[in-house]
Amino acid sequence: MNERFEIPAKLRTTSIVLMLIGIATLLIGVKTLLFTDGSNHEMIHADKTRFWIVLLHNSVFFTLITLASVFVQAAASLAQGGWIVAYKRVPEAIGANVWVFGLITAVILFTIAFYFNIDGHNPIYHWVHPDGDKTLEGKSAFLNKPMFVGFTVGAIALWSFFGRKFRALSLAQENAATNSTKIYWNTVKWSAGFLIVYALTQMSTIPWMWIMSIDAHWYSTMFSWYTFASAFVSGMSLILLWVVYLKNKGKLELVTSEHVHDLGKFMFAFSIFWTYVWFDQYMLIWYSNIPEETVYFKMRQQGPYSIIWYATFIINFLMPILILMSRPSKRNYFTVTFIAMMIIFGHWLDFFIMTMPGPLGIHWHLNWYELGIFAGFIGLLIYTVANTLTKTSLVVNNHPLLKEALLHQS
Repeated sequence: MNERFEIPAKLRTTSIVLMLIGIATLLIGVKTLLFTDGSNHEMIHADKTRFWIVLLHNSVFFTLITLASVFVQAAASLAQGGWIVAYKRVPEAIGANVWVFGLITAVILFTIAFYFNIDGHNPIYHWVHPDGDKTLEGKSAFLNKPMFVGFTVGAIALWSFFGRKFRALSLAQENAATNSTKIYWNTVKWSAGFLIVYALTQMSTIPWMWIMSIDAHWYSTMFSWYTFASAFVSGMSLILLWVVYLKNKGKLELVTSEHVHDLGKFMFAFSIFWTYVWFDQYMLIWYSNIPEETVYFKMRQQGPYSIIWYATFIINFLMPILILMSRPSKRNYFTVTFIAMMIIFGHWLDFFIMTMPGPLGIHWHLNWYELGIFAGFIGLLIYTVANTLTKTSLVVNNHPLLKEALLHQS
C-alpha cells in the first residue's frame, strides 16, 4: 500500500493564519513594551516579565508534548507493540519536529537566563542573581548558568536526534529485504538508549531547571513525574487528533476503531495518572507538615489563580473520566476528538499554573497575548507535522509487526 498525504488547502491556510496571529501578537507585545508609559514602574516590570514568561510557557509545553511522540515510539518498540504500527507515521512526524520547538525553547530560555534583567535581578529565574539569598546560594551547585546551558543543549540535541533517528530507521525498514528484522532489532536498541536519556532529562533534571527553578525556594520530589504526566497525556491526545483527521480525509485505511479505542484508553488512563500525581504532590506537603512549602499552593489554590487551578482539575480529570469511561465513547470519533482538544487545552492551562505565578504574582493575565502566542505555536505545530507527513507513505510497509497491527483487537 502507498498512502500519500497532500496538505489540503484549508489546513495549510489555517496553519499559516495561526502562525501569523502568533507573529502579530509577538510584535504587538514588543511594541507595547517599547512604547509603554514609564510612569508606572511596577506595571512596566510586570509587562516585561509577562512578555517572556508567556514565551517560556508555550515553548516548553509544545516541546514536551512533541517529545511524548518520541517516547511512545521507544516504549512501543521495546514492548514490541504492534498496535502503533497502523498509524506509526503520525508519532514519527510529530517526533521528527521536536528540534523545531526545542530550538525555539533554547533561544527563549537563554535569552531569559542571560539577558533578562530588571534593576539588577532576574524576575523569572531568581537564582541567576542570588544576592545573598542563602537558599539560592545553597542550590548554586546545580542552579547556575553553565549547568543550565549544558543540560538544555544536551537534552534538546539528544531529543532532536532520537526524534529524527526513529523516523530514519522506520523509512529504512521499507527498503530492507523482505522479512528482514535487522533494522527492527536495531530500533529496539536505539529505543533502550532513548529511554535512558528520557529518564535523565524529562523524568528528572529538565523540569527542575526549566520550570521548578522559577519558584527556586520551593521544590517537589514529584514534580518531574507531574510534568511528564501532563505532557504525555497531551502528546497522546495530539496523536489521536492527527489520526482522526487523517481518517476523515480517507487516509490511514489500516486504522480501525480498535486503534482509536487504544488511544482513547491512553487518554483516559493517563488523565487518572496525572490526577494521582497532582494529588500526591499536594498531599505529601500536607501530611509531612511542611508549612514552608505550602506557599506554592496558597498562591495557586487560594490566590488569584484559583479559578484556573480548579479549572485544570475539572478539564483534566473530571471530563476525561466521566466521558471516556465507557467503551463506546472511546470509539466515537467526535467524542475522542472533543476530549483530546480539551485535554491539550487543559494541560496548557496546567503549564500556565506551573510557570506564571512565580514571576508574575498577582499581576497575571489570560487574554490576547497569552492566547495569541498559543495560537502561533499551534499553527507552527500543524504546519511542520503536516509537511513531514507528506514526505512518505502513511503506511509503514515491510514492518515485521504490520500483520499484528491489521489483526489488532483492543
